[in-house]
Amino acid sequence: MNTENFTGKAEAYVKGRPGYPKEAIEYICSLVPRDVVFADIGAGTGKFTVTLAERGYSVFAVEPNADMRSQLVATLVPFPNIKIMSSTAEATTLPEHSIDVITVAHALHWFNLDAFRAECRRIIKPNGLIIAVYNLTHGGEMINLSKQTTDEFFRKPVIAEFPNPMDYTRDSWLAYIASQDNNPLPSEPGYDAHIAAINAIFDRNSVNGLLHCDRVTKVYSERIV
Repeated sequence: MNTENFTGKAEAYVKGRPGYPKEAIEYICSLVPRDVVFADIGAGTGKFTVTLAERGYSVFAVEPNADMRSQLVATLVPFPNIKIMSSTAEATTLPEHSIDVITVAHALHWFNLDAFRAECRRIIKPNGLIIAVYNLTHGGEMINLSKQTTDEFFRKPVIAEFPNPMDYTRDSWLAYIASQDNNPLPSEPGYDAHIAAINAIFDRNSVNGLLHCDRVTKVYSERIV
């Protein structure tokens, strides 16, 4: 089960993972009326969810991992318009045809796509909108994986792209790497050698204490009719 992949990673995820550019969020909001109900699936620590919360939307934030969900709760404390749910993408427990817009931010590749598509059809209202968002780095492994995933899931999506550059300090760079599911935790074998290698990358590529990353945010949207 993919639901436990980020156990022990949530604190680093909050600190090191990029957010989403204002222009991308404004674009998403331009696609929907003000009174829609969102389901943000695989909400993680709330980096995307909070952008909807701040704009006053009613959102069901679905996150199955307890570690990530604890950070999600902390992020969304100020927002009574958000309801947090400890369910999966494939079985959200949301009522049938109760959702106007389904969003998935940097998580679609973790889902069983056939089961998730069926769940989307169950919970979404007629002519509802499904949106997937990805933060992608030039040359990064997520470019191919996200394309493979979105090609399989969507039929004819509308795709928009927005710049999302980030400058990492050493601490935020280490947190970003630590947040990735395939990297060792401090208690696991090989951790010290792994950290030494990550520090070497920072030393080699940083300028004046900052490592620049040219990242883009891609937004895929499609209506279920």
